[in-house]
Amino acid sequence: MFKSTNGGANWSVVNSGLTNASIRALAIDPATPTTLYAGTEGGGVFKSTDGGANWNAVNTGLTNTRVRALAINPVTPTTLYTGTWGGGVYKSLDSGATWNTVNAGLTNLSVYTLVIDPATPTTLYVGTSSGGVFKSTDSGGTWNAVNTGLTNLCVYDLAIDPVTPTNLYAGGGAFKSTDGGATWSVINNGLTNRHIHALAIDPSTPNTLYAGTDGGGAFKSTDGGASWSAINTSLTNPFVFALSINPATPSTFYAGTWGGVFKSAAFESA
Repeated sequence: MFKSTNGGANWSVVNSGLTNASIRALAIDPATPTTLYAGTEGGGVFKSTDGGANWNAVNTGLTNTRVRALAINPVTPTTLYTGTWGGGVYKSLDSGATWNTVNAGLTNLSVYTLVIDPATPTTLYVGTSSGGVFKSTDSGGTWNAVNTGLTNLCVYDLAIDPVTPTNLYAGGGAFKSTDGGATWSVINNGLTNRHIHALAIDPSTPNTLYAGTDGGGAFKSTDGGASWSAINTSLTNPFVFALSINPATPSTFYAGTWGGVFKSAAFESA
């Protein structure tokens, strides 16, 4: 784990207590940003309450420790979900102290991504390795496949429109749903590389979104995915597996690649 306090200009290692440093997922408590959770490959979940300075394992009940996704309920941050590889979804009601499986109806248990509807946190979606997208409307109690029109069932990432949460985007291929996952349509006009591993939506202008690809760099759409254009100037590594937008300054965003972290900022030098 690395941390920067100056917009990525400098980084420092923050691994104290992190006995497994192969990190697959990271989530920050929206109410208490000094509290964060890290999902690891084989070590389960770790928690820090001091901004990453110190970590402790929080794995009681988490029998599958290959964690690929973490999500925090935005209204009740003590409720967390984790998506695992081969073990499906686990839920915690006590800030990670204990976990229980919530897999009823989830027929594919290898989860790449898990997202929560910001307007209705009882609604969740997971993207899986070969089962497509599953949806729960009862806080993970039961799941149903929502794959009509989704021709690629390997879903690496999901993104929800923060203003209109019934608008969803799925990466693996390039797909969009405008009805909460009930149906999907292909949105790949201009995407010369369609192996999408990361998605990010501009919170101030939700029709603007970004896609990170496996070998094709990054792409941008300003019309809700109807068309895309490459944004690879100075992005010297084309394997983009993570994207993050600064919520206070959405013109500033970051790309995590095989070649490190890159920053794009319209109004400041990177």
